[in-house]
Amino acid sequence: IGGSGGSGTLFFHGRAYPLSIGGVDFGLVFGASQTYLSGRVSNISRPSDVAGVYGAGGAGAAIGRGVRAIVLTNEKGAVLELSGRQTGLMVNADLSGLAISLR
Repeated sequence: IGGSGGSGTLFFHGRAYPLSIGGVDFGLVFGASQTYLSGRVSNISRPSDVAGVYGAGGAGAAIGRGVRAIVLTNEKGAVLELSGRQTGLMVNADLSGLAISLR
């Protein structure tokens, strides 16, 4: 069992909305890393649509520097397409849950 947390910003119709991000991983998770992601969200009509719980299953490894990409959907139908860089040592084969809320 592992955990993650962070923050971000949603830019929607010329305004910035701060986000809080938290997550839990279940399965094989070993190591520690920092991940910086950016991307786009689709299928939303207002900023609050991005808030919710996202789920994903996956496997991967990062030693030193690597890249990461993920596509997630929440219960409101918002789709996050994220990519970025990951630094550290991380090996995983897990199910992940990610919660995003507007601050």
